[in-house]
Amino acid sequence: MKKLFVMAFALAAIAVAPKTYAQTKMVGGAAMYPTKDIIDNAVNSKDHTTLVAAVKAAGLVETLKGDGPFTVFAPTNEAFDKLPKETVPTLLKPENKATLTKILTYHVVASKLSAADLMAKVKAGMGKAELKTVSGGTIWVMQDGKKLYLVDEKGGKSWITIADVFQKNGVIHVVNTVLMPK
Repeated sequence: MKKLFVMAFALAAIAVAPKTYAQTKMVGGAAMYPTKDIIDNAVNSKDHTTLVAAVKAAGLVETLKGDGPFTVFAPTNEAFDKLPKETVPTLLKPENKATLTKILTYHVVASKLSAADLMAKVKAGMGKAELKTVSGGTIWVMQDGKKLYLVDEKGGKSWITIADVFQKNGVIHVVNTVLMPK
């Protein structure tokens, strides 16, 4: 009987393990665990060091460690490198905290939207979905084949390069360009 119980437990563990593993994604050389919050995962991504520094400078760490749910469109270091040379150092200065906060919260939607959710919204919107950001701005999601991209209020385009990085308080979609509000 004991042997049967152990075998049943082992089979149950094996059945559950692939689901947990499948939800864990690699971003910036680090595993992003669905049991951790957005900040606890993001700090480990070597591709998001600029974003993490900006979130700290804006005082948004505790917010993004909160319950959420959040959808974060997370620009990579390369995305920040596309900005004019002095933009990031200027934004990180304490006197520019309000502007930095507006830009960062423009990348956050106050709900958990998977890539499938975004595609469904695009389909329902006849090719375009409008999302309200935490900053109060608007971004538009569109689809090109099986890929999703975002358009900001200034007409800039950013592709989702890694979708559905699930967190305990939301989801991250890695993007290749910084979105800019009006």
